[in-house]
Amino acid sequence: MRLKTSAANSNPTKVALYRRKASQRADACLKQHHFIGWLRGISLIVIFLLWEWYGRNTNPILFTYPTAIVQAAIDMIADGTLLVALSQSISVLAIGFILGILGGIALGLLIGRSTVAAALLDIPITALYVTPMVALVPILVLWFGFGTSAKVVVVMLFSIFPVLINTMRGVREVDPQLIEVARSFCSTEYRLWIDLVVPSSLPFIMTGIRLAIGRALVAVIVAEFYTAISGLGYLIVSNAHSFQTARVFVPVVVLMAIGIVSTGLLEVAEVRISPWRYRHK
Repeated sequence: MRLKTSAANSNPTKVALYRRKASQRADACLKQHHFIGWLRGISLIVIFLLWEWYGRNTNPILFTYPTAIVQAAIDMIADGTLLVALSQSISVLAIGFILGILGGIALGLLIGRSTVAAALLDIPITALYVTPMVALVPILVLWFGFGTSAKVVVVMLFSIFPVLINTMRGVREVDPQLIEVARSFCSTEYRLWIDLVVPSSLPFIMTGIRLAIGRALVAVIVAEFYTAISGLGYLIVSNAHSFQTARVFVPVVVLMAIGIVSTGLLEVAEVRISPWRYRHK
């Protein structure tokens, strides 16, 4: 009876202590996030102030400054050119990026789990990965024409390899002991994939997707330069030819914003999809 009473009295104490530590960790994490947010805000303000000062003291044909870019963006939104070009580039980016993600994940999972597939595809994939994709764009234009198809293929090829390589690495990094434990409990190959291989590979897959978004944005502009000039690439070229530097920077800043927002959303998705990696933080 005394042992039971002692255990009953100690359990609430342990629970309260655990809750207090958890609350302290949560408060410390919240303060850290606020501090990081302040640092990011201060860095942006300093960069914009220096940019504004330097741009106003430079030849407007050679460089520009943030307030001029904002004014140019307002004018381009008013006349409709920015929104039309943005919709054209976003459609190409979305289709090519999704195809690149799906193809990269599928091939990465296959090569990571199959020795035969790895032996057959390792050298061709490495050869394509180290090849400058810009050098292949003229050939892709000959194959797929100057329309949207060629642009989508270019974006897909630019974005597929970071996803493929990271997925393949994630599959190969699965703990062999966990695989043996799963097999000892008579786990089928399907359940092994669903319960172990894919969840263990998710952090690597998300890292590959985050790396691919930057390459996909580059691919959109490269494709629009080499194929039928349209979208944000058209705005850059046409305004550069008329020496309207502020209007040239508008699509560039838009691309930066798309990259930052996409990366932030992917970070949030990574936390939601694989929360076990962040429980200790």
